[in-house]
Amino acid sequence: MTHSLAPHFDQPFLDKLDDLLLWRRDVRHFDTRPLDEALLNDLLDRACLSPSVGNAQPWRFVRVQMPALRQAVIDHVEAENAVAAAQYDDPAQRAAYKALKLHGLDQAPEHVAVFCDEAVTEGHGLGRRTMPETLRYSTVTAIHTLWLAARARGVGLGWVSILEPAEIVQMLAVPPGWKFIGYLCLGYPAEEQDEPELARLGWQARIDPAGTRFTR
Repeated sequence: MTHSLAPHFDQPFLDKLDDLLLWRRDVRHFDTRPLDEALLNDLLDRACLSPSVGNAQPWRFVRVQMPALRQAVIDHVEAENAVAAAQYDDPAQRAAYKALKLHGLDQAPEHVAVFCDEAVTEGHGLGRRTMPETLRYSTVTAIHTLWLAARARGVGLGWVSILEPAEIVQMLAVPPGWKFIGYLCLGYPAEEQDEPELARLGWQARIDPAGTRFTR
């Protein structure tokens, strides 16, 4: 007789998992109290459990701590935010955009930039001959794993995308071959809301999942 080593996930666990998925948030409002060093390291360890093409594990996490560097990132994001606002021709939509809080960089105790090492030797090229971008996809899965692990521990994560990747690469002086994937804020949320912020403010509601499924 053989016995499976895989754990059994019972209904209470599945219910909690559904809660975790429903309560994942892109956090923009942070409490400024610091994260415990051990907790942050534990979260990054959890991210490294993510799947990756060929088991290449190409994710690289850069913790940004220097005050001057963090301020440079904030200034850059604010400048790009102003450019993005100007692209809306409709005055009402432009005003609605400006009313959104699109990052918590000035409050979040931790800034983490995430890169994909496209020169990685682990994995020996398996699975990416025709789709080398799967290395980047793998890094995105690590961010999602980090997001869920953080939420489960009461920590908020915000993904800042209103920026110019080349500028961030230059600021952080990372090794050649590292492709910028995302800039993250991490910290305890200043508030909890039962509805995602963009939906709550009327910017964009969730679409019907049925509308995302097709058959060929």
